[in-house]
Amino acid sequence: APEVADPAAAVAEPLVHDLSPMGMYRQAHWVVKAVMISLAFACFVTWTVWLYKTVELLLARRHARLSHQMLHAASSLDAAGTVLGRRRDPVSVMTLAVQDEFARSRPAIAAAGAEGVKERAASLVERLEGQAAARIRKGTGLLATIGSTAPFVGLFGTVWGIKVAFEEIAIAQNTSLAVVAPGIAEALVATALGLVAAIPAVVFYNKLSTDSDRIIVGYEAFAD
Repeated sequence: APEVADPAAAVAEPLVHDLSPMGMYRQAHWVVKAVMISLAFACFVTWTVWLYKTVELLLARRHARLSHQMLHAASSLDAAGTVLGRRRDPVSVMTLAVQDEFARSRPAIAAAGAEGVKERAASLVERLEGQAAARIRKGTGLLATIGSTAPFVGLFGTVWGIKVAFEEIAIAQNTSLAVVAPGIAEALVATALGLVAAIPAVVFYNKLSTDSDRIIVGYEAFAD
């Protein structure tokens, strides 16, 4: 009787593997676990950046459009400065900066001419435009980094997991598919997580870059 029961027990033993996502995580090697955690964090960062930047770009577009309307409705630079004085969007900041530069230079315009204040105002507006563009693009580089590196991080986790699985097979001296499959499945989860992190990051990066460029073009048009 014991000789009959032992083979059955040996066959049933590989079936104790928990092939649910959490079960495969718990049974994975610590290196693979570290890769999974880092990729899960990358997924969280990707969606957080996308949500934050989407709201930021939406508000920037609305503020710029409203400031444009208020500026064009003003009868003079001083009137525009009064209307936009409490706003802090780039269009308002550039307008107020030019107004301040003109106010500082006004006593000398009659003697020195207007060319100097024009050059200083153009330089000031160009600098403020560059700062506004940098703020609009801030954060999207992180999505590009995640999109380009996450698949390779996941592949590293998979390669390491398969290496560990083959080491366990060599120790057990059993090449049955029931023994091999769980370890390989655990390793492949890392590649899946890498793709889950990378694909949305690339899509979000392209979308946010396009939206940012449209807003920046608006700033450039206003600066001109």
